[in-house]
Amino acid sequence: MELHTVEKTKQKNMDIIKLLLKEYEAEFNTTKKFLALVPADKFDWAPHEKSMKMKSLTVHIADLPRWVTLALTTDGLDFETAPYTEPSVESTDDLVKILEENYVQGKADLEKATEENLNGRWVLSMGKQVLADYSKYETIRHSLSQTSHHRAQLGVYLRLLDIPIPGSYGPSADDQNF
Repeated sequence: MELHTVEKTKQKNMDIIKLLLKEYEAEFNTTKKFLALVPADKFDWAPHEKSMKMKSLTVHIADLPRWVTLALTTDGLDFETAPYTEPSVESTDDLVKILEENYVQGKADLEKATEENLNGRWVLSMGKQVLADYSKYETIRHSLSQTSHHRAQLGVYLRLLDIPIPGSYGPSADDQNF
């Protein structure tokens, strides 16, 4: 009886990881389509003075899959001791390369993960100020949510620049004859 319970627990663990991997891959593929459309000559453009510049927004989007690795290989991130440095990007290809590298590493780390890993604590801080206190699973989910959130922002940027937008979770208005 105990062996059956252990097997059910292993199956549950694999289901969670398989689901995360499936979602992670889908978000990567959609995000790659969006980043491939970003015109490098518009890197300094923003739709509003309070908005991020196109380059910073897209580098952040390309960097988000790295948070899967951060969640699974660290117990947190302190911006006071490890300030964020935006990767150098000169072209659209550079953006896509950053996204691909981060995705490949995150996927490899997620494939090696166990449910025990997902239950571990992960803290984002700025010195003594705690910005987020999540399980590692919640950190991964948060990074996926951040990806779709910021990709939607990018969709607005692209729309305002009159660049056709690919579908994310189905066809976009540009994918159909409306």
